[in-house]
Amino acid sequence: MMDTMKHKEQRVSVFIDAQNLYHSAKNLYRARVNFREILKTAVSQRKLIRAFGYVVRTKAGEEKPFFEALTKLGIETRIRDLQEFFGGAKKADWDVGIVVDAIRTSPSVDVIVIVSGDGDFIALVEYLKNQGKRVEVIAFGRSASGQLKEVADEFIDLGKSPEKYLLKK
Repeated sequence: MMDTMKHKEQRVSVFIDAQNLYHSAKNLYRARVNFREILKTAVSQRKLIRAFGYVVRTKAGEEKPFFEALTKLGIETRIRDLQEFFGGAKKADWDVGIVVDAIRTSPSVDVIVIVSGDGDFIALVEYLKNQGKRVEVIAFGRSASGQLKEVADEFIDLGKSPEKYLLKK
């Protein structure tokens, strides 16, 4: 275990790609994500500076209780409306928003934790490491990009203890 790199003086910011986790948990385990446990693991008794949760709002708005639950955990929610295109395609991509926030907040922290298995974050991880930051990635190993796991200073596989990180429906 690479816990030697974690010490309580480290300042941490956490970036949670809620859609990525939601879909992985649903598709792999037919369950919901326990964001409280994920945040606890991400912070690991260090100094949490900021935690962001990137979420998508649908027209029906059934996700409102979920957004409120994140806020109660101390996670700042960034909300984007689901875009529906002619022909039925739907898109709600937070990748650029996460990258911009991570780069913008990185000067004030020692560790950046990206909670997503999305391979689009490989360049971000490489950039932050070049800036002297420790970058940890938390995701479900089975649906995470192999290259993302490799470039991170540490990869935490939520799938290794699903009972801890998942809520049964």
